[in-house]
Amino acid sequence: MLLIGLGVILLVLKVMGIEPVVTWPWWATLAPFGVAVAWWAWSDSTGYTKRRAIQQENARKEARIERQRKAMGTSTKPRR
Repeated sequence: MLLIGLGVILLVLKVMGIEPVVTWPWWATLAPFGVAVAWWAWSDSTGYTKRRAIQQENARKEARIERQRKAMGTSTKPRR
């Protein structure tokens, strides 16, 4: 998402004629979009996106379980 934001900013600066971006070639101005596409292709092909989604799901699940344990008054640490 950062690359898309950077690409949009550079594109707006180029179209508005703001220096120094106006003097850059178009390929340099649009490069963040190409890098973003390459990143998405790599992350999808290697399974990185799916692993991140599963990690986030597991973290939410653990947080929900912990909140429920605290609400019931049970401790997650064993007493000695």
